[in-house]
Amino acid sequence: MLLTLAIIAVTCVVSWVAFKNGKLMQRLLLWPPAVEKKHEYWRLLSYGLVHADFQHLLFNMLTLFFFGRVMEGFFARYLGPFGFLWFYLGGLLVSILPTYLANRRNANYHSLGASGAVLAVLFAFILLSPWSMIFVVFFPVPAILYAAIFLVYSIYMGQRGGGYINHSAHSWGAAYGIVFTVIMEPRVTVIFMQQLLHPSFRL
Repeated sequence: MLLTLAIIAVTCVVSWVAFKNGKLMQRLLLWPPAVEKKHEYWRLLSYGLVHADFQHLLFNMLTLFFFGRVMEGFFARYLGPFGFLWFYLGGLLVSILPTYLANRRNANYHSLGASGAVLAVLFAFILLSPWSMIFVVFFPVPAILYAAIFLVYSIYMGQRGGGYINHSAHSWGAAYGIVFTVIMEPRVTVIFMQQLLHPSFRL
């Protein structure tokens, strides 16, 4: 799980510094006109290194820790030792592209946070083990239920708008995680259906 820990460490350090350095925050978050007119293409990935606040950062990194350490080994078997990193970076890019394209000339639009890529990891995990139990505020919840609630909440918040958190990226990230994993290993659809029809709750 070295890649997972490395991603978490880099994201936490950059986010923490950006909390106190507004210029760094503005330099890294997604601001579509900077990509469209100034060709600052790194923003399509660097936005995932900064977060709105400590709670936003903590929630994303805890979710990544619990699910990333499992998925890192899975992707390494198919894509090599850096497979999980490529998958994660792909999640950042794919989850933000639809909203970037829709707002590429909108100077008032900003977005930040790794949630899209984190949801990609979470939903890839769901395909392998939907009934695994996770603790949410000390209460055990099946992973598939947690993911569904998270996604519904994201869609609702996306419709409300406001803030720098791009909730629609959650939906795109989840879709990317599912599609990428199925294309890479089609047998996971059979595994998912078997487990879905035969619940086995385990920690």
